[in-house]
Amino acid sequence: MSSGDPFASDTAPGAGFADGKDPEALRTIGEVAKALGIRQHVLRYWEEQFPMLKPLKRSGGRRYYRPADVRLVETIDRLVHREGYTLKGAKKALSASGKAGALPDAPLAETVGAAEPVGPAGAMTFAMRARLIALRTTLVSALHDN
Repeated sequence: MSSGDPFASDTAPGAGFADGKDPEALRTIGEVAKALGIRQHVLRYWEEQFPMLKPLKRSGGRRYYRPADVRLVETIDRLVHREGYTLKGAKKALSASGKAGALPDAPLAETVGAAEPVGPAGAMTFAMRARLIALRTTLVSALHDN
């Protein structure tokens, strides 16, 4: 993440695969889960929550993820686990973009068409806003617990 872009991915899409397969090859749910560090049941749940995530299903319901599916999973993972989006918020952001298969290193503000600028020093970004909201929620919960 040397560009300083808060929306940039830490790795190239699909970079977690060291299996010798062609980068455009289909991947099983196990291969995707292992490469991205996401449990298989989470991937299945995300298929229910994100209508745009539709890996191929072959005999017996076996899932095969295309490179675009893997990029989408990486984007969902980044939004939810690193940028603090809720599943509902991530789904809304991806749906609003109209580019559910957009590369995960594309600034979300450009993808969604945000009103706030991204980049200039001091500008509030989506990631910063999401992080602040998450911190506020944590603090409010802590105050009510005492």
